[in-house]
Amino acid sequence: MNEQNKKMQLLGSVPIPKALLTLGLPSMAGMLINALYNLVDTYFVGGLGTNQMGAVTVVFPLGQIVVGLGLLFGNGAAAYLSRLLGQGDKKTAGRVAATALYSSVGIGVIAIALSLVFMPFILKLLGAREDIMSYALNYSYIYIGFSIFNIFNVTMNNIVSSEGATKTAMYALLCGAVLNIVLDPILIYALHLGVAGAAIATALSQMISFTIYLIYILRKKSVFSFRISEYCIGNGVMPEILKIGIPTLLFQILTSVSIAMINKAATVYGTSALAAMGPVTKIMTVGTLIVFGFLKGFQPIAGFSYGAGNYVRLNEAIRISILMSTGFCMVFGITSFLLAPHIVSLFTKDDLDMIRIGIFALRANSISFMLFGFYTVYSFLFLVMGKAKEGCFLGACRQGICFLPAILILPRLFGLNGILFAQPVADILTVLITIVMAVRFQKDTHDFTLLR
Repeated sequence: MNEQNKKMQLLGSVPIPKALLTLGLPSMAGMLINALYNLVDTYFVGGLGTNQMGAVTVVFPLGQIVVGLGLLFGNGAAAYLSRLLGQGDKKTAGRVAATALYSSVGIGVIAIALSLVFMPFILKLLGAREDIMSYALNYSYIYIGFSIFNIFNVTMNNIVSSEGATKTAMYALLCGAVLNIVLDPILIYALHLGVAGAAIATALSQMISFTIYLIYILRKKSVFSFRISEYCIGNGVMPEILKIGIPTLLFQILTSVSIAMINKAATVYGTSALAAMGPVTKIMTVGTLIVFGFLKGFQPIAGFSYGAGNYVRLNEAIRISILMSTGFCMVFGITSFLLAPHIVSLFTKDDLDMIRIGIFALRANSISFMLFGFYTVYSFLFLVMGKAKEGCFLGACRQGICFLPAILILPRLFGLNGILFAQPVADILTVLITIVMAVRFQKDTHDFTLLR
């Protein structure tokens, strides 16, 4: 059996627990590695001082928005590609993959150019204070300027995952992460480049991942050929990509906006409060990306099963995914809560205010994170089934519909504690909304019954 047939068998007939772990574990490892990119930067930059930590913290939301362009086309294509492969329509699938890849790179170049031109203005909007502006500019010009490679990588990560090649995605991220960990201390401290060194290390690491994906394409290991001649925005290709991609981009933008709003609100309480948000955000991002990685294994199975009309297999994938993701979230949340003092202390040596605020924030977020897996499975489910309206709404709840009122109201009532509890409150509200949507979806769906 050739490699492509093995991929199709994995999506369509291998027992769900084995298929989820086979596809999910490499993706989880890859996403964990990706999260470590930012965490390693934060750790090494923390040794430079509170102002440098604050600078990297401010730039992070902008980087997430730029990466969102890769998710716009990559994740948008992945959901559609899984359904097409399930239907056996490889010709259309090839067009979708090529269109997604080249569109993400083209629009990415434009977005990055505009960001570089207006960088000082953007950083002020994100909450950069005068005492950290010079560091933020040094870091952002390099980090954002070279993020075109990351846009390419994110797009390819989603596309290759949709065809079941999650090990390739893991290797690409692993090589980049290892290089980043090696280069950070050399460039930041040995060569005395400071925050610019952290940005250069990240850029070089992303270029390595880019090279691995490029080799994968040129050696024709993929189900897709990625020929330029296959680029097609008509025949329903682009609308199908955008139908799922736009909600994904919206989710990414809302995530970045929520982080930026927390950072900006924290600046009122000083640079230490702002700097404390950096490690907390990065640590919780590790957990969320691991869940996303696991659900990247769920996504092609669910899409393939739905496209093939195999609703029994789809139902089983949903149930097992909820159990596995929720189990992980509980372990991660409890561990982060208990080890919060030790974790936060790793990122600073002498700023006691930063440690105190960071511990409180990490513990508050750890409690609500235990609910993250449940509503994220449903968000992925709606999107992979092509139910963009439901998926968009649910994806927007945690970081937008529920978060915005929380971050605007709670700080007025409870000060800094209101800022630190804004995300946990949004998480709880999102779970309640998800339960309502799940019950309604179960009643309205006649093809299969969820969670039975």
